[in-house]
Amino acid sequence: MDSALRMIENWPVPAAAVAVVTADGSLAGKYGETGRPFPLASVSKPLAAYAVLVAVEEGAIELDEPAGPEGATVRHLLAHASGLAFDENRTMAAPGERRIYSNTGFEVLGEHLAKATDIPFAEYLRAAVLAPLGMTDTELVGSPAKDAVSTADDLIRFAAELQAPRLLAAETVGEATSVAFPGLRGVLPGYGNQSPNDWGLGFEIRDGKAPHWTGDRSSARTFGHFGQAGTFLWVDPVAGAACVALTDRDFGPWAVEVWPVLTDAVIAAL
Repeated sequence: MDSALRMIENWPVPAAAVAVVTADGSLAGKYGETGRPFPLASVSKPLAAYAVLVAVEEGAIELDEPAGPEGATVRHLLAHASGLAFDENRTMAAPGERRIYSNTGFEVLGEHLAKATDIPFAEYLRAAVLAPLGMTDTELVGSPAKDAVSTADDLIRFAAELQAPRLLAAETVGEATSVAFPGLRGVLPGYGNQSPNDWGLGFEIRDGKAPHWTGDRSSARTFGHFGQAGTFLWVDPVAGAACVALTDRDFGPWAVEVWPVLTDAVIAAL
């Protein structure tokens, strides 16, 4: 595993960190600046989604209650199926009609939860997810869609939680990482049109997507997220492991080239 993780030394980035955790919670390896805080960009969304799901289990909100555009629900917002535009409060489609990746949708979610609980979203996220998992170096400093900051050491705790949930029922995590609103077409940012463009509740699902930011060895059941800040987190239930990579260079052609190579090397090492 060490030789696989050392691949980040050759990435065209000023700084990087990578870590792998197996399904039983064991650290399979880590390398680089794993204690350094990096902006997560859209890897913030799985954290935000997890907080929303905690609120659902606590009874503060319900997945199928109205939220966002008329006819949309919390479930639609989590699954990028509300019809809201990417970065403006504008409806582009009827709920459940298209997969439109939407930062706005997650910001609406944050406002919805804050109103329902009378707790600012960042505070709810800290109390519901970050503190219980010991993620002391992680914070949300703005939009729940894109403004969390974290370390690889912290995110690997979250990746372990996704594989062996303690904060949520296993059934809830299973639903969140299964396809919601099957068959919807849409654009996967950075990778173009996908049909279908499958997502769960806050987590992108690999299925048969091509091209994709994970590897050729990645199973169809792989789920996770990547961020414009040059960050990713994936969980592969078939491989029985999760991988986190953080960098300080924005996503671009360099990431399209090197991320799948690292993923394949990690899975081969496992």
